[in-house]
Amino acid sequence: MKQRNLLSFLLIAILLSACQTPGPKTQAPATDLPKPRIALVLGGGAARGFAHIGVIRALEQEKIPIDLVVGTSVGSLIGAIYASDVNSFDLEWTAFQLEKDSIFDYGILNAITGMGVAKGDKLEDFVKTKVTAPNIENLKIPFAAIATDLNRGTRVILDKGPVARAVRASSAIPGVFNPVEHQGKMLVDGGVLDNIPVDAAREKGADIVIAVDIGENVANFNITNVVDVMLQSITIMSAENAKFRKKDADVLIAPAVGDVGMLDFGQKKRCMQAGIEAAQKAMPEIKAKIEEWGRKRAATYK
Repeated sequence: MKQRNLLSFLLIAILLSACQTPGPKTQAPATDLPKPRIALVLGGGAARGFAHIGVIRALEQEKIPIDLVVGTSVGSLIGAIYASDVNSFDLEWTAFQLEKDSIFDYGILNAITGMGVAKGDKLEDFVKTKVTAPNIENLKIPFAAIATDLNRGTRVILDKGPVARAVRASSAIPGVFNPVEHQGKMLVDGGVLDNIPVDAAREKGADIVIAVDIGENVANFNITNVVDVMLQSITIMSAENAKFRKKDADVLIAPAVGDVGMLDFGQKKRCMQAGIEAAQKAMPEIKAKIEEWGRKRAATYK
């Protein structure tokens, strides 16, 4: 009788112990996780920059939020227009209207008396017609353009003041456009020092950086004039300084536009499609990075 009572007691104890054992932990749904501050970094590359528009469209379609845009050269042009309106379809329409003559105001007199073969007034005026907000502070998405201080040889982050002036300074290719007097500095193209400004995005508080590289292939066998020489020189320089900087991006998107000439405005549609395809290919990685960041952040609050 005693043995039976003892066995019964042990069985009850085991059952109670099993009931108190915690089950496996369940992860919170990705939709309930903290959201990172995501920066889109758009590199320089002249006419290849139409690929940026395709990347932006793909990100929009997948509902990837963009909390900050940082751009160099053509990246600043595309980025500013998007940060102003946050609509990839309007951006695409604007791009189809953009021609070489819309932004390059070549002149023999300027080439002789100035510091470039083009002034840059046309580029600045083009931005003014496409961006309704006068100042960077008024844009719908926080934005920064990257330029180079020609006198001091330092990187300059333009995140305040006139949008059009900042884009003009960021895009002032040395020898092609006149340097730009802005904020007490003489500024030229940001690609001289920082063609894929991942560090600048981090400095402005980005948790995740999605960078777009359109300048990886520098080969060009169609160099016939002084402008081609200057463009090719800045292309090589920009590609070299981007080699190490782009490694710090959380996700790097590289559209297949390496064979598009820097002034070939006739391949807009192809560049945009290349941007869409490259971004779609990177989408699983982007979503994984966002979820990983959210889970790590949620774990720190437990």
